[in-house]
Amino acid sequence: MSSKFLRSFAACAGAGIAALGISETGLIRKMVFAQEQPNEGRHKVLIIGGGTAGTTVANQISRKGQITEDKITIVEPSQHHYYQPMWTMVGAGMYQKEDSRRLTKDYLPSRSQWIQDSVQSLQPDENAVTLRSGRKLHYETLIVAPGLQLDWHKIPGLVDALEDASCPVASIYHYRHAEKAQRVLSGLTHGQAIFTVPVGGIKCGGAPQKIMWTWESSWAAAGTRPKIDIAFASPLLTMFHVRKYGAALDEMATARGVETLFGTELVAVDGPARRATFRDVKTGARAERAFDALHVTPPMSAPDFIKQSPLAAANGFVSVDRGTLQHARYPNVFAIGDAADLPTSKTAAAICGQAPVLVHNLHQHLAGRPLTAVYDGYTSCPILVGGGKLMLAEFKYNQEIAETFGAFGDQSRPGRMPYVMKRFVFPRIYWDSFLRGTWYGPRTWIPPSFPDAP
Repeated sequence: MSSKFLRSFAACAGAGIAALGISETGLIRKMVFAQEQPNEGRHKVLIIGGGTAGTTVANQISRKGQITEDKITIVEPSQHHYYQPMWTMVGAGMYQKEDSRRLTKDYLPSRSQWIQDSVQSLQPDENAVTLRSGRKLHYETLIVAPGLQLDWHKIPGLVDALEDASCPVASIYHYRHAEKAQRVLSGLTHGQAIFTVPVGGIKCGGAPQKIMWTWESSWAAAGTRPKIDIAFASPLLTMFHVRKYGAALDEMATARGVETLFGTELVAVDGPARRATFRDVKTGARAERAFDALHVTPPMSAPDFIKQSPLAAANGFVSVDRGTLQHARYPNVFAIGDAADLPTSKTAAAICGQAPVLVHNLHQHLAGRPLTAVYDGYTSCPILVGGGKLMLAEFKYNQEIAETFGAFGDQSRPGRMPYVMKRFVFPRIYWDSFLRGTWYGPRTWIPPSFPDAP
């Protein structure tokens, strides 16, 4: 019995399906899955992760047309897809958290196979992936795009403090906690507010200070700012790692009276006592600080199944060529997004540059030709600074500045237009175009072209 027959059957049974409270798409996926599971064979393209990177790549592969959708398989456990950059704005009171969430199935290629499961382990020498359910998948090519793992537990006391509704500890780095950030920070009228950054790579490196600047501005507008002391704790020695933008943000911190606790990391939280412990990253010395509001960016890392696999570099991320995105040892494996070991900021904007490169090189590999597309490290950090303004930091590898609107002015100076784009335009582009595989960052809707090697 063919998948085509099953789809036709399910389509004809629409009324009965609805009466049972089952979606037609869901039934089709279940029926096709049930049919293929016993003898599914090798997956042409297996994608780990249905977040921004995985979904975008799946749709760009589909649009290219050389690989049919039914040859694309996505492993993603979550029923919902989240526009995570919106969580900063949820914490700032600009959106409700529900605005950031939609159904995963609505954004995957319609005829692709979605396996709603998590990855347990990787066996690249066997071209295989083992799922939590025990099911083992074999692939012809593998794209690793699971995003980052948030290691909340690495800070003792943090999880309990976040779950305690009465404790003024919050984080915009999770759907469930973003609205608490808004409640905690909007309710602060005096005292000490601390915002933290962990050691190591994080998604959206500017987010820890976006939420800070936004509320600093709001407190100033409300007249409570003189009664609130603000501290920003970071293991870096500057507000931002790219020199041009870091210098501008350092000046802003001084001008707006933000205490900078550079060279430190948060290592413990005592929610009931309202005290946070910080460690000097050079000396290891520890010091406690009292707080009335604490916003925490948790430590992050590659998922454990990557760290424990042959795909991992020494830092735990997927070892890939920084230009071609192909694995250093396994040529039929590619990686994209936050889990890839690339020396650039982990942002959604970076995926705009990475996705077309990966898709082109994937097809080159399958055709037995040299990989000719090269990712230049482009990424972007739109940093909300309050007052309806935003600093749009754009750069490539080696901190090379790559400003889209540089001809109109220095982007290290916050502007109104980038703010409007971030708050009102980008969310719509994300849902309607980015995830559909038709948005290419600074190139807008014009895809890049790469040479086809003979």
